[in-house]
Amino acid sequence: MSFLKEGEVLEDFFGDKKIIQNVNLYRFTSDSILLSKFARAKCKDDVADFCAGSGVVGFHFACLNPVISRLTLFEMQSSLSDMSKRTAEMNGFCCDTVCCRLQDIGKEYNERFSLILCNPPYERGGFDNCSYEKAICRKEITLTLSEILDAAARTLKFGGRIAILNRADRAAELIYGLKLRNLEPKRIQFVSGRANAKPYLIMAEAVKGGKEGVEILPAAVN
Repeated sequence: MSFLKEGEVLEDFFGDKKIIQNVNLYRFTSDSILLSKFARAKCKDDVADFCAGSGVVGFHFACLNPVISRLTLFEMQSSLSDMSKRTAEMNGFCCDTVCCRLQDIGKEYNERFSLILCNPPYERGGFDNCSYEKAICRKEITLTLSEILDAAARTLKFGGRIAILNRADRAAELIYGLKLRNLEPKRIQFVSGRANAKPYLIMAEAVKGGKEGVEILPAAVN
């Protein structure tokens, strides 16, 4: 189709909705869908998708929750940000796309959002056999968990929520990092590859300025 660029394809992701993906770049995984289903919407939510990539978390969440009022996608790679912008136009999504590092989000977004979604790069280590463009989507090369949480704490309004996932073996680091920034964990769910298997992911929802008390959900199977 004319709006597709070299290496790009259309993939199904929700009903009759299509998302643009590039076979040579990082493509979304089932983690993205898990997070969009784990997060909970409130009426008129102003939602941000951090580390948005091609936008699947934000778009899928918006399809599941039409009660939200606005969606903003933050992605540092211009190629992925451009794909998400064209996906939004193609599907008629009302959203903004911002191409920048999370560390550089402008002050105009301070205390703006009522919900942040984030499927971040959560692996550690070097490039291995990945290209740079793929590696920075998977590994903490250009962005750390601490920097993500700093940006979330700054851009969430009081009472706003963040829904984020990470490796299960980094659960203590994630929970400590949230609490350190007055983002109080309220719901936690681990994810396993099969029933009764050791979890490999943790998903957490935290509230800015929330009271202590966390709900531990039954493990999900992906």
